[in-house]
Amino acid sequence: MLSRVANTMYWMNRYIERAENYARFMDVHFNLSLESPPDAEEQWKPLVVITGDWPLYQSLYNKVDKSRVIYFLGFEPKNPNSIYNCITNARENARSIRPEITKEVWEQINSIYFFVKEGLEKKLWKSNDPRIFFKKIKEDCQLLYGIFDATISRSDGWHFGKIGQLIERADKTSRVMDVKYHILLSTPQEVGSPIDLMQWAALLKSVSAYDMYRKKYGKLTALNISEFLILDKKFPRSMLCCLIYAEQSLQEITGSIGGFSNEAEKQLGKLKSELEFVDINDVFASGLHEYLDEFQQHLNRVSISLYNSFFAVQSQIQGQQ
Repeated sequence: MLSRVANTMYWMNRYIERAENYARFMDVHFNLSLESPPDAEEQWKPLVVITGDWPLYQSLYNKVDKSRVIYFLGFEPKNPNSIYNCITNARENARSIRPEITKEVWEQINSIYFFVKEGLEKKLWKSNDPRIFFKKIKEDCQLLYGIFDATISRSDGWHFGKIGQLIERADKTSRVMDVKYHILLSTPQEVGSPIDLMQWAALLKSVSAYDMYRKKYGKLTALNISEFLILDKKFPRSMLCCLIYAEQSLQEITGSIGGFSNEAEKQLGKLKSELEFVDINDVFASGLHEYLDEFQQHLNRVSISLYNSFFAVQSQIQGQQ
């Protein structure tokens, strides 16, 4: 497969996953904000901080409130990671590889794009209840996942798309967990309180993990919730589960069975192995925030190695010499 097509398929899926995840945690935190003081900064600032776009937000706005954060994460044209820009970029990527995807996938991406564009024109972030927008984004992206899986042959292109989706999902699960850390900094006196438990429940709901967690553990505890979202091998949005299936897709592309044949396989396999053999008590002993931050940095190295191994034109030329 041409490196351009592989790269485009990879990023198309990353953008869709990113948009869906932004809609997820904004939806949950909007519900959570209904129990908090109006426009509480400590409720909304962490959502921007975890995306890594806090410096950009500060350069654009002089205040943190619900309306501005929803606009920034949902619609802001100057924010490259807003839902609007993610969907726009996903659509452009899909358009550039139109022969490689199906009519059904193209139509669904178009449908999401025009819905988000209409939301920008109608200024939905000023709505009293923007949850309708969030819900529609989540449902439309999930429908797209189903169409993609049901209509695309399991070729290298499908696997590159799946890798992009899973790496983005692992990253966002780690970041949404970090929201709790940043909220905790401003309210240490509430640890173990009903509000604390409500926030942990909201965290689970933001990654659709609440029901499966309850089925496995029952009682809400910080340790068990963290173990479930980081180390569970069967829950599809846990960090480890994402890496397991991303590695499987990468091995389908390279044909490797055990070991590694390039830097991408090496970095991904190393990170997956580290999660497989870590104990959640050790994670808490060293610091949950520090562990998540290190995971995100290592995941960035995986992304860079994927680019260098498969997508960079120079690496392709060198491989042919």
